[in-house]
Amino acid sequence: MPVEYISRIRDLYLSLGYGAYKWTVNETPPPWQPLRKPLAQCRLALAASGGIYVAGQKAFHYKDDTSFRAIPRDAAVADLRATHFAYDLTDARRDPNVVFPIGTLRGLAQEGVIGALAGHAYSFMGGIYSARRVTEELAPALREALVREQADAALLVPV
Repeated sequence: MPVEYISRIRDLYLSLGYGAYKWTVNETPPPWQPLRKPLAQCRLALAASGGIYVAGQKAFHYKDDTSFRAIPRDAAVADLRATHFAYDLTDARRDPNVVFPIGTLRGLAQEGVIGALAGHAYSFMGGIYSARRVTEELAPALREALVREQADAALLVPV
């Protein structure tokens, strides 16, 4: 059965004291940039909204947290933690790869499907109510981090 996510999100945000949820509507499509080389030669970055962090890093702790965590590409999956206010964390805490597929990407790099992983993967807490803060704060900071990583492409994993 399909998940009735629109009504679930509406009800969740109302229960948290927000007004009616306003879905972001973009008037123009995002700019498209095709890969300049085969994926097997690309340095791939991971950016995911599941609220993943490494043990010892500061956990995400409040709604509308626009920070992100840089997670070393070789961090042990057993050291990954999940916290988030907007989804059931049971599966993510059992296996962070369900929302942050770092293990899968490591395997793809070893098999030569992707050239390499960027030095860090990035995680943030999705469900940020303010589209303006995502656009003005989170997105530019994350973009700068990906540019520093010299990523040729990024896998974006929404929760």
